[in-house]
Amino acid sequence: MTAVLAAQKSTNDRFFRAPRPLRLAFGFLEWAAPSVGARWAERIWFRLPRQTARLSTAGSPFTVHVGGVAVEGATWGAGPNVYLLHGWAGHRGQLEPFVPGLVERGFRVIAFDAPSHGASAPGRFGPRSSSIPEFADALNAVVAEHGPAEAIVAHSLGSVAAAVALCDGLRAGRVAMIAPMASPASYARYFARVLGFGDRTLTRLSRRVERRVGAPMHHFDVPAIGSAVQMPQTLIVHDRADRSIPVTDGIAIAEAWPSARLHVTTGLGHRRLLREPAVVAAVVDFVDGKEPDLAG
Repeated sequence: MTAVLAAQKSTNDRFFRAPRPLRLAFGFLEWAAPSVGARWAERIWFRLPRQTARLSTAGSPFTVHVGGVAVEGATWGAGPNVYLLHGWAGHRGQLEPFVPGLVERGFRVIAFDAPSHGASAPGRFGPRSSSIPEFADALNAVVAEHGPAEAIVAHSLGSVAAAVALCDGLRAGRVAMIAPMASPASYARYFARVLGFGDRTLTRLSRRVERRVGAPMHHFDVPAIGSAVQMPQTLIVHDRADRSIPVTDGIAIAEAWPSARLHVTTGLGHRRLLREPAVVAAVVDFVDGKEPDLAG
């Protein structure tokens, strides 16, 4: 969820460490001033890396305002609506490989950039800062503007936002989650290991995160959401070599959601999934109500 976490976690539970001076500083603050450490960690937690990706100019553009923030997006085709939602530090252009197949099947495709991402304006806390609720609020606003969701295709943290929106009342016929994150709370513990602080700072950080987003951490626990609320038919695609979000996250969601089926791929990592022809075809088939053809 941060530039530090983007350094990435491997699937065999090894973890990357922040530079030694940073870890020493957080280790000292854990002992001397955990509140100061938590304040510093909060800034890192919500901080987006600098965007260097080329912005998408394809499709018919639109703008939706969400709490005063201009959210930019585009549409293709005509028919039932399929919404595409990118992940943390992503942009709508990453999901454009799904557009041609969906349009050919008679769907209208709608993609947008979350606040502080892509072409959209900065979110509530300024440039290079965003949150799961901002993603979910943007999704809700775009659906309210363009009409009911036949399906949602979401990547990475965007899958958490989609699950939260569905839990809070958004309706969709089908959901495809690609490399989904299971639980920000578990990543808070991993985040603490990366930066080198302990429970005193972590407890305070969790409280600060919850105050900022206006909800407890468990509200974003995707396996628990699907266990507590009836979800639409769901396809989860995750890769064994994903070093950003381990495949165990996708497995945990699939095991908890009665409506979910899981396909595990090999050698595609976290983002290559979005442009792999077999994955794209499987997701398009699933959205169209056909059995996806994707080897596990």
